[in-house]
Amino acid sequence: MPTLSEADSKARVAAHGVLVPDERIVATADDAVAAAEAIGFPVVTKLCGDAIAHKTERGLVRLNLRTADDVRAAAVDLLAAATPEDGPVALLVAPMLSGNRELIAGLHTDAQFGPTVMLGVGGILAEAIRDVVFRLVPITALDAAEMIDDLGTQPLLGAFRGEPAIDRGALAATLLGLSALSVADPSVVSVDLNPLIVVDGRPIAVDALVELAEGSTR
Repeated sequence: MPTLSEADSKARVAAHGVLVPDERIVATADDAVAAAEAIGFPVVTKLCGDAIAHKTERGLVRLNLRTADDVRAAAVDLLAAATPEDGPVALLVAPMLSGNRELIAGLHTDAQFGPTVMLGVGGILAEAIRDVVFRLVPITALDAAEMIDDLGTQPLLGAFRGEPAIDRGALAATLLGLSALSVADPSVVSVDLNPLIVVDGRPIAVDALVELAEGSTR
């Protein structure tokens, strides 16, 4: 199925209220440096394109770049790593966000029941805990609040390692935004927000992948 680039995926979900980083899309290494200087170091730089769905597995992500030289070298390497199968590509430059907690959220289309909104615990604990909840689209504010309450690892949602409690209103808004996107655009068959890094209590989608139905145009 066709997918949107990370940048276009984020734009699609941000239009429905999902929090995303303040990032830039550029074409050259020099432009990447300028973007990093505008954002403020440290930054992340990624290769971005509609056909690039698994950046980490291919080594197309550079983290914690602290100087202009770091960004320039990373940008050159990333552009050189593009293949003909990737089609048109660009560089995504974003602030380096960090937090002690990660969540995952998304849209998934069930063969029997149709679109569902998903919320779960992410990061290194995801495989071990498998703490995930689903609701059928469309969801209400009450549904979103219940999804958050239904997570088994509630202590992770409170104040944690010197960080404030997760802003449940902001997290609910993310889930409601995913539901609204599904209703507004039935061509969207799945969305993965992985990870949602909790920064100062707010869940921010530092990566996103939107998948469209066969035959849909990007």
